[in-house]
Amino acid sequence: MRVCCDNMKITIHKNEIELTGLIDFDLEKTFECGQCFRWNVDEHGAYIGVAFGRVVKVRQCGNSVFICCNEKEYYSVWHNYFDLSRDYSLIRKHLSIDDFMKKAIEHGKGIRLLCQDTWETLCSFIISQNNNIPRIKSIINTLCREFGDEIVYGGQSYYTFPSADTIAGLNAAELSPLRCGYRAEYILRSAKAIVEEALNLDELESYTPDKTRTALKTLYGVGDKVADCVMLFGLHMLDAFPVDVWMKRAVDKNYGIGFDPKIFSPYAGIAQQYIFHYMRNITS
Repeated sequence: MRVCCDNMKITIHKNEIELTGLIDFDLEKTFECGQCFRWNVDEHGAYIGVAFGRVVKVRQCGNSVFICCNEKEYYSVWHNYFDLSRDYSLIRKHLSIDDFMKKAIEHGKGIRLLCQDTWETLCSFIISQNNNIPRIKSIINTLCREFGDEIVYGGQSYYTFPSADTIAGLNAAELSPLRCGYRAEYILRSAKAIVEEALNLDELESYTPDKTRTALKTLYGVGDKVADCVMLFGLHMLDAFPVDVWMKRAVDKNYGIGFDPKIFSPYAGIAQQYIFHYMRNITS
C-alpha cells in the first residue's frame, strides 16, 4: 500500500488498483460533467471508457475506487489521466470565495479534471459545437467505430480514437456516416493542418495561454470556446475558462458585467467545471 496526496492510498490487487481515502473522485460527476464523451456506465454501475488506445473499467464501492488494470498501466496511463497527484481539497478551499461558489463546489465535489489526449479533445469539442451530449457521444462513437482500431475487452468490441493522420486522409463523403453536418469540414481541415504541421499540438504545452488560444484559433471552425476547452481538457491549462450559454448565464447572474475569471486563478478551469455542473443540474 502506498500513501499519496489528499490521503489517497493505493493498493495493488491481482487485476485491479484500489484507491482509498480519495474524497474528491466521484465517477458519475467526473464522467458526466461534460468534459469527456467516451465513458459509459454498465448495468452494474461501473464505467467503461477508452483513452490513449486502452480500454478500462472503473468502479466505485463505498470509499474505494477500483481501476481494472495492472500496476504498470496504472502508473503509465491512469494515474495521470485521472489527475491523481493533485489535491482537490485544497483547490476547493481556494475557490470558495463567495456563497455562490461554495454552493457550486459542494454540489460538484468529486469532479476531477481528466488529462485527455489533445487531438481527441480538439476533434471532440469541434463536434460539440451547437450539439447536445447524447448526439456528441453518438457522433464520436461512429467516428471511432468507422476509423479507429478495434479492441476486444470483456468480450465486447471497443475502438480507439482515430489519429489526425487517419482523418486527414479522408474526404467529406467518407465522414458522411457521422451525420455531423458542417462540422465534418472543420474536422478534416483541422486534421490536415496538424498533419501538415501548420499547427504542432505538442508544442502548445510550452506556449503561454494567450499564444495557445491564438494558435488554436488558426484552425478552421475553432473559436474561443473550443480553444479554451482544448486548453483545459487537452492541455491541462487550469486557468482556461470555456464559456458557453450555461456559463454566460451563470456569470451574468452571479458576477455581473465585467466578470473576469482571473478571480479564480490559478484554477479558473476547475471553477468552471464546478459552475457548469451546478448550473446544468439546478436548472434541469
